Amino acid sequence: MTKEKTQWKAFLEAVSTLQWVLSFLFLGVGCIFLSVYLMFTSLWPLPTLYFIWLVIDWQTPERGGMKARFVRKWSVWEHMRDFFPIKLVKTAELNPNKNYILGCHPHGIMSAGAFTCFSTESCGFTELFPGVRASLAILAGLFRIPFFREYAMCTGLYPVSKQSLAHLLSKSGKGNAVVIVIGGAAESLASSPGVNTVVVKQRKGFVRVALEFGADLVPVYSFGENEIFKQVIFKEGSLSRRLQDLFKKIMGFAPCLFIGEHMAFLPYRTPITTVVGSPISVPKRVLPTEEEVDHYHRLYMDGLSNLFHEHKVSCGLSESHKLQII
Repeated sequence: MTKEKTQWKAFLEAVSTLQWVLSFLFLGVGCIFLSVYLMFTSLWPLPTLYFIWLVIDWQTPERGGMKARFVRKWSVWEHMRDFFPIKLVKTAELNPNKNYILGCHPHGIMSAGAFTCFSTESCGFTELFPGVRASLAILAGLFRIPFFREYAMCTGLYPVSKQSLAHLLSKSGKGNAVVIVIGGAAESLASSPGVNTVVVKQRKGFVRVALEFGADLVPVYSFGENEIFKQVIFKEGSLSRRLQDLFKKIMGFAPCLFIGEHMAFLPYRTPITTVVGSPISVPKRVLPTEEEVDHYHRLYMDGLSNLFHEHKVSCGLSESHKLQII
């Protein structure tokens, strides 16, 4: 009986994780094709009415999104959490009377740690940080995709645009923790097992926003994120890498050639431990100077490096592992 239950649980975990991977890869494209296809069928009034609604509702993602985030509590996310498993670790208190920008690293192929810990309730963020609301900000262009945008907003996702961040940090009260995967597409291209590379040296926009709204900075590192897929890394300057960079420049995300453990798409069952570091106090400066931006940017990189080295051994890495910040 126990064996059968264990097999059923493993099946639920695999299916739950697979649906997330397939949604990440194909749901947006599928929604676009479905919208176009329906326009040439007898159901054309449905997409027509939806597009009228889309024009009316165009700014909603930048204005706090949807209030009902029922998708965040689906049990499917708990099964996905258990697949790897994924764990959220708290190292310091976050004052619910302040706002925060959490910089999450590394991006990995799909940011499984960031999504599970901050866009679902499966890892217990609310219990670990009472009074603080986590909001994961993703590529703004995804909120222009019909139907997909509603699904994204239901999970509590937000565009990583200036207007959206300004709303979350100034018009939504206190206790907001906006999570940004700082390295983005450039960092995803460096994702590979055994690699601990983060792209942040030239990424200062999040620091400027933190200063403008007086939001404290918090470094976050997801140990194991780069281990769940194997990626083909093309050499700098090669034709394949140039094509990847061109696509990234045009579309905002990079096409990665990767493979998982089963059926290519199912990730390796490698533990992911997302560690939330100590907040870096940031003053409010409506017009921050470059010197101020550089100062807090250095403090952030130092905090990220310290977080990595303090927790790497307990999270499965050897003492010899180094963090490369580029």
